[in-house]
Amino acid sequence: MSATTAIPGKGIAPAAPATETMDPKRLIAFLAMVLGMFMAILDIQVVSASLSEIQAGLSAGTDEIAWVQTAYLIAEVIMIPLSGTLARIVSTRYLFTISAAGFTLASVLCATATNIEQMIVYRALQGFIGGGMIPSVFAAAFTIFPPSKRSIVNPLIGLIATLAPTIGPTIGGYLSHAFSWHWLFLINLVPGVIVTIVAWNFIDFDKPEWSLMKKFDWWGLASMAIFLGALEYVLEEGNGNDWFNDEYIVIGAIASATGALVFFWRAFNVEFPVVDLKAFSDRNFAFGSMFSFIMGIGLYGLTYLYPVYLGHIRGYDSLMIGQTMFVSGLAMFFTAPVAGILSNKLDPRVMMSIGFISFGAGTYIMTGITADWDFYELFIPQILRGFGLMMCMVPINNVALGTLPPARIRNASGLYNLTRNLGGAVGLAVINTVLTTRQDVHYMQLREHVDWGSPQAVEQMNNMAANYTAHGLDGATAAIRQMVNLVERQAMVMAFSDVFMLLTVLFAGMLLCVTMIRRPQPRTGGGGGGH
Repeated sequence: MSATTAIPGKGIAPAAPATETMDPKRLIAFLAMVLGMFMAILDIQVVSASLSEIQAGLSAGTDEIAWVQTAYLIAEVIMIPLSGTLARIVSTRYLFTISAAGFTLASVLCATATNIEQMIVYRALQGFIGGGMIPSVFAAAFTIFPPSKRSIVNPLIGLIATLAPTIGPTIGGYLSHAFSWHWLFLINLVPGVIVTIVAWNFIDFDKPEWSLMKKFDWWGLASMAIFLGALEYVLEEGNGNDWFNDEYIVIGAIASATGALVFFWRAFNVEFPVVDLKAFSDRNFAFGSMFSFIMGIGLYGLTYLYPVYLGHIRGYDSLMIGQTMFVSGLAMFFTAPVAGILSNKLDPRVMMSIGFISFGAGTYIMTGITADWDFYELFIPQILRGFGLMMCMVPINNVALGTLPPARIRNASGLYNLTRNLGGAVGLAVINTVLTTRQDVHYMQLREHVDWGSPQAVEQMNNMAANYTAHGLDGATAAIRQMVNLVERQAMVMAFSDVFMLLTVLFAGMLLCVTMIRRPQPRTGGGGGGH
């Protein structure tokens, strides 16, 4: 089949013409899709720095408010791999339009929530429907654009995929401070309506294949939902619930394992599986997905670590956290065009190596973190992080999706985006566990040096007690309490240093993996070649 031919009813996206010119109508459609993807990814993190405001507004408990984030992630991680099959059945136009409209409506519902139960349900709807927009953009980029245009397109989608979660806390912190937490969701209303209208009128990349609905694997869908949903729950809630000492975590793990067995069996044995896993037979796609998984750890892990440090150790509020983290967003923004230019000149393996070195250098600097670090000490590590992310994302996109035939792109893009989200979930679970365990270890070590047999500790305790007594307080009790807080704080800082060292080792290891991939040779035609 020619890569430049679209057969009505077969749902294969037509490639760009031989002249490699872009249809303005398709360009407008693609930009609208990029905006939709930005909203969907932004909403993963936009509430992260403002959960306390939402908690107060809904009178929710501490254990309940975390589900505002968890519900979104569980629902989204189910939809992302499913979107390729849905796009094939109903077409990209219908899928993206319905997703944009549904996401906008769910955002409004979130703003109208009056209790935590409503908010959790609306966030789940928002995550599930919004998840349909993310892979569609990656698929469109590799099917409607000729290879010569990818040096512009790939940095754009790479920038959005990494910038949106990075600046999410910044935007969320500003909105909740300047207005109210309701605007975290209402901000989606106007762009959501615009995206919906443009998507319906301008997307024409493919045709629906309604006949496939008769072959749809409902059991495969159910097993995938249980597998991924339960896995996301275990990863999100495991550390806070002491992992397998908690009954619900055990049930979730068993459900996920059972769902995985059924899902993979059906994926390889039914005529029309809910997710086509054949893309993993392509060596570059498999390695690209692995790199995407690792980048998910780096992207979402550091987007989580910085706010926790700034909030718990430095006492920053959500707005101050957002202002501090904005440096990474600026670094990504200015690196995007550079990465686009270099993608035409450098071997993608060289670009990835530069990106991993930059990212690892940033985390290595952070291993020297102290309780006094603020904006200026975090400035260089954040620049290295933003630069490294963009230098990695563009070539990883090319390696993973750049050589696949058009018919596989839609399913493959869903799997590819899923690996990034799962990387984030696994990374956060590991990071939280390491933080907790290493903090306990460091606390016990520090406590051994802070006892009545230590002259330095006794002297500091006496000084603290004298200071409190001078203000009419119980000096001895207050001094002990303050010393305990100081030890706990220092133990947490040392745990942060351990996590950053772990991330440094991880990204150093990726340099070895880069040598194992082949340099992708783009196929002729806009979609990457025939099949």
